[in-house]
Amino acid sequence: MLFNSLTFIIFFIIVVFLYYTLPHKLRWIMLLIASCIFYMCWRWELILLILFSTLSNYILALCIDKYRDRSKKLLILSLLINFGLLFVFKYMMFINHTFMFIYERLGMAYPIGDFDIILPMGISFYTFQAAGYTIDVYKKEYKPEKNYFKLTLFVTFFPQLVAGPIERADRLLSQLFTKKKFSLDNLSLGVKLMIMGYFKKIVIADRAAVLVDTVFNNVTEHTGIAYIIAALFFTFQIYGDFSGYTDIARGCGKILGIDLMYNFDRPYLATSIKDFWRRWHISLSSWFRDYVYIPLGGSRCSTLKKYRNIMITFLVSGLWHGANWTFVLWGGIHGLYQIIGDIKNKILPKINLFVMDIFRIIITFTLVVLAWIIFRANTIGDCIYIFKNLFNDIYSITDAQYMYTLVNNMGLQLFEILLLIGAILILIFSDMIGRNRDIHDLMDKFPFPVRFIYYYGLLAVILCTGVFSGGGEFIYFQF
Repeated sequence: MLFNSLTFIIFFIIVVFLYYTLPHKLRWIMLLIASCIFYMCWRWELILLILFSTLSNYILALCIDKYRDRSKKLLILSLLINFGLLFVFKYMMFINHTFMFIYERLGMAYPIGDFDIILPMGISFYTFQAAGYTIDVYKKEYKPEKNYFKLTLFVTFFPQLVAGPIERADRLLSQLFTKKKFSLDNLSLGVKLMIMGYFKKIVIADRAAVLVDTVFNNVTEHTGIAYIIAALFFTFQIYGDFSGYTDIARGCGKILGIDLMYNFDRPYLATSIKDFWRRWHISLSSWFRDYVYIPLGGSRCSTLKKYRNIMITFLVSGLWHGANWTFVLWGGIHGLYQIIGDIKNKILPKINLFVMDIFRIIITFTLVVLAWIIFRANTIGDCIYIFKNLFNDIYSITDAQYMYTLVNNMGLQLFEILLLIGAILILIFSDMIGRNRDIHDLMDKFPFPVRFIYYYGLLAVILCTGVFSGGGEFIYFQF
């Protein structure tokens, strides 16, 4: 069941109605059933995998808390189960294909044939959320949940089940079982968040996807300028798609009286790569910081070990995003960005001027866009081809006829591209004016006519220009 479907809208209205009409003690049970139905609408049998994952974490967390003398061994067992499931379903085919490639290059017969394993939607998200819970119990930061079904609701809560944000037990678990009263303020803010989320997804991301897929799925049929245009549109496609999902998830949660984690903070206004990762996919960045980077030693060690920890963290983060060497390379590039930035800060003094901030934003944005090319490329070969030919026709950018022909061969009509650019400018404007505070908090300060024009204007744009036919799943569902 996709957020960007009429089925989900009807489903969510029913859930909200039942939530506020049922007695408090039955609400969480209804949410658990609704969450299971939400996931089972995709592949019903794969709910068994989530239930098993939750059961293993439930039992082992209780054992860790009870048998502290054996807690480390129990934690290792829990992690082996969690990441073992992730390995089998997400990385087994990737490893097999890698060995097949090596054997072919060496001219040897590969003893294992090709095989196909379905990738359960959202497995990386709910695995990390469940594993984080058990680690927190081990670190004595959270007492284990005694009720298996309540823990299952924490793992399966439908707004953030398949694409985050990756919640922590100390933030979400208690909220799920606290008595809530229906609030018009929560309803208003929730609907506003959902409107912005649908604008990002349906108007920007799904429209940009047509152009981006046309270029990146047929790299040899396009040229350098086309790669640059597609890379820029993918930069806003992935932001619109993923932050749009988060906005809708947070909006659903808010209507139910539940505050989900703020996951994006105007990342393309970052003044450094380090700053970018404080703003982009905040729940995942903080997960890797707390459960990978700091346990490795973080920055409280020698400089070389610190850089090693950064590289390991970002390589693992890249692999988390997908079973493809392009993702590993993308993670490695961001790790190198961080290391180079750290060295630069030690050598050069930071000049705190507004003009310098603008310069830093431009440089950071450029580096992020270049890395997104690696992320989006289908293969390492495609990635190399794109970078080799990235500027091969750059001098033709002033040729109006050449540019007109090029743009018309990128999957969208000129009108659609102009519409997309206009929507992106609205998004940039929203991020700019809300740079130091949430845009919805800022809009509340304006008179009613301004708020009416802004939100109903967005709604009108969604209804009139949204991509309702052919709009695909959210990008991060594959992770």
